[in-house]
Amino acid sequence: MPTKKTPAAQSPANGNSAGPGSGSLLSTMSGPADGKPVFSAGARSPTALLQKIAGANAVSAALPSNPNKPGEIGAANRTAPAGATVQAPDPLVHASTVSEAHASAKTGAGSPVPGTNALADSLDRVRADDSGQALTSNQGVPVADNQNSLKAGLRGPTSMEDFLLREKITHFDHERIPERVVHARGSAAHGYFECYKALDQLTCAAPFAEDGKRTPVFARFSTVAGGAGSADTVRDVRGFAVKFYTDQGNWDLVGNNIPIFFIQDAMKFPDLVHALKPEPHFGMPQASSAHDTFWDFVSLMPESTHMLLWQMSDRAIPRSYRMMQGFGVHTFRLVNADGESVICKFHWTPKAGTHSLIWDEAVKIAGADPDYHRRDLWEAIEAGTAPEWELSLQVFSEDEADGMPFDILDPTKIVPEELVPLVPVGRMVLNRNPDNFFAETEQVAFCTAHII
Repeated sequence: MPTKKTPAAQSPANGNSAGPGSGSLLSTMSGPADGKPVFSAGARSPTALLQKIAGANAVSAALPSNPNKPGEIGAANRTAPAGATVQAPDPLVHASTVSEAHASAKTGAGSPVPGTNALADSLDRVRADDSGQALTSNQGVPVADNQNSLKAGLRGPTSMEDFLLREKITHFDHERIPERVVHARGSAAHGYFECYKALDQLTCAAPFAEDGKRTPVFARFSTVAGGAGSADTVRDVRGFAVKFYTDQGNWDLVGNNIPIFFIQDAMKFPDLVHALKPEPHFGMPQASSAHDTFWDFVSLMPESTHMLLWQMSDRAIPRSYRMMQGFGVHTFRLVNADGESVICKFHWTPKAGTHSLIWDEAVKIAGADPDYHRRDLWEAIEAGTAPEWELSLQVFSEDEADGMPFDILDPTKIVPEELVPLVPVGRMVLNRNPDNFFAETEQVAFCTAHII
């Protein structure tokens, strides 16, 4: 009976057999993983990528389980143990790329400095000076003229082949970010936080680690209900958010100028915001909550009563951002290096005193200068009168919290200063205005989950 002959596997020019090497770490074909690797013509070295992958596999095999896992459980293990580590057998294991073969002024040498991650370096690595530089497209292509479009003839129609025109128009069409749903109208400034004395007995957070330590900050003040173009002096809660650029990462202390809030459960927040936005049928009133849908909402939420008293007081029409208190609103926990913790509330107190407008002044200023608070903050800093706030803490134990007649995690309640006095711990000084409003004030993002 005739048999079917199977052709022998053809060997490539480099001599590797497609059969034994087809299952190597460098191949996308199935087969034995320990076969001889197929040569990659585009790689700087046929073995560099193989070394990287094999080394990574060796690191993984050297740590098949987490030896510290038992130490993460139980009250006796509140301080997490140092993580287990494995020394990589080859520096290539840590490389981002190993096959870059064409060095240039643009791409660099393709070989990282061992033990260095430029992404974690100082921001000086991305600072730029455009003086003496050629005008380029967004892709870095030098451009001689970005003022005249390419036309078919002297007065002919514009050509769709003009990729520079299309890039410029496309960029223009997209140079917006979605407006914040709340806190859209804001003003901000740079500065620093200075710790009075080290608080190592309370916390291991970097801003409180040393006497006199200064931490860079960026603070943004805002109204809540109005859009980006609304007036500054409307009756509204004000946002008071501070971003600390600490040695341990960014910490966002996100709060308001009123120490409490309307609701107890965050599930109601979208409903609250929808209620305080303008009436749906005619889009009024702008930047104000004094209308039927809002009053209907709070009439069904009795926990809002405390906040309404604050909102209808002079605190909702501050004289200046420089004369406005700030609060963390929520209750926080401080943990020291020994794993011991206390409960705390954050309070910002303006050194210029807390001052407000009267309603008649607020209405007139809104018509005469809608940018009143933004202008006041900017001009004070430009004049060298840097505004300051003192940060104070209310610190108490869990046992003390259990003895209070309300839930300390309820944001509609305050912790009376008569029961827990304020302890000053540092000051914030805002001494530099943003260089670019859109890139800094408008695009800054704060999140209560950003903690250290």
